[in-house]
Amino acid sequence: MARKLTLLFAAALLILSAVPVLAQDSLIESVCLVTDIGKINDGTFNQFAYEGFERAFKDFGLDNTFIETQAPTDYDTNMSRCIDDGYDAIVTVGFLMTDATLKRAQETPGVYFIGVDQFVQNGPENYVGLIFREDQAGFLAGALAGQLTKSNVIAGIYGIDVPAVKKFRNGYEQGARFVNPNVTALGVYIDSFTAPDRGASAAGQFLGEGADVIFGAGGQTGSGGITRAAQEGALVIGVDQDEFFTTFGSGETPGAENLVSSAIKRVDNAVYQAIEALVNGGEGWVGGSNIVMSADNDGIGFAPAHLAADKVPQAVIDRTNEILAGLKDGSIVTGVDPISGDLLPTIAEIVIAQSSAETPEFTTLLAAVQAAGLAETLTSGGPFTVFAPTDAAFAALPEGALEGLLADTEALTNVLLYHVVPGAVLAETVVGLSEATTAQGSPISIEVKDGSVVLNGSAKVVTTDILARNGVIHVIDAVILPPQ
Repeated sequence: MARKLTLLFAAALLILSAVPVLAQDSLIESVCLVTDIGKINDGTFNQFAYEGFERAFKDFGLDNTFIETQAPTDYDTNMSRCIDDGYDAIVTVGFLMTDATLKRAQETPGVYFIGVDQFVQNGPENYVGLIFREDQAGFLAGALAGQLTKSNVIAGIYGIDVPAVKKFRNGYEQGARFVNPNVTALGVYIDSFTAPDRGASAAGQFLGEGADVIFGAGGQTGSGGITRAAQEGALVIGVDQDEFFTTFGSGETPGAENLVSSAIKRVDNAVYQAIEALVNGGEGWVGGSNIVMSADNDGIGFAPAHLAADKVPQAVIDRTNEILAGLKDGSIVTGVDPISGDLLPTIAEIVIAQSSAETPEFTTLLAAVQAAGLAETLTSGGPFTVFAPTDAAFAALPEGALEGLLADTEALTNVLLYHVVPGAVLAETVVGLSEATTAQGSPISIEVKDGSVVLNGSAKVVTTDILARNGVIHVIDAVILPPQ
């Protein structure tokens, strides 16, 4: 009898040890997910969000439910159901729910809100946005397409032109041109994420125009497009998660042999991390702001070719991995605004535009760039980091020095290139450097004095991170001269 009781007690302990236990300082005990229009098994965005949600509620033992949205008019009603049923946290999926989620977060401070693809700026402390560098994921997809196309015509089928989708499109087209300047990129936005028939129709049109690689970035709409294209023999690229396992049924759906990759956006990890932050008492919760998933934190990537591996040479994979590494370390930039999804102006265009502003700072710099013949380099070259001296900085040079430089093209070019560093080095990286190497091969010393970044002990960085299509500009208050 004693042995039986011992065995029963041991079995009970095993069962109890398998049940997740919430941390004592957890801010939540329950979580509710509201999809964008569509279901949790849609094969793309909603499904990936749900998978992270599911992993979190299982790992942390949270009470949970989900609601599938049928129409935009249901957003507020569905969140109300979560609130009325007493859920502590609500995950809302998709950019289109931003306004409704913000309104509910402001009205219900006792409930936490996690908005997937929702940019939050100065929001309430109970609201966090999960945003992604879709431009980087699209850039990788474009790099694959640009290398694999034989016709030099590629295409993309996109959903509603919200920022996330614009980032995918512009990143894709930029990545393709990065590896193949001769490529022609076709594309269309379709005003629905749940219209696979319209996606398929667009694919048919692009195939007729010579496209031999097609990217789908629009939920079920994009999936419908790449399914048709793949079944008609074109190479295709999926989005969000590895569509080999979803849209192409782990290889069972016809056309799977033509899926060369998917632009991975780790929505699942982002949702999981946000819920985990609440379970851990708020550690990692950035209330009123955003968790950003990028190449730098493995928030984006690209999927293996699976059945299409024989159509993707190893050299193409190696090159794409090199580009991924470049996106991580900043030596490669997408040229896409990471918030709006619009294409950024080039460094030269920024300098030109600022020179004609109401209070211009770069008129002398522009004149110097033009005199040295560097305008084309700063338009098409890069990526670069430019430490840009202001007009006041040039005016502070010793009397006659500027005139002498402008009259000596070689010396002027030497000085200007000393202000240019290869790669796109953002402020957060600059402050961690002790030295950078300029485009002319000379070192610049970098130190932080009294909270300011100072170059060569003389030039202070006064404005940081002006993003450009081909790099980044930091404004400095003095001209730094190269060593003699």
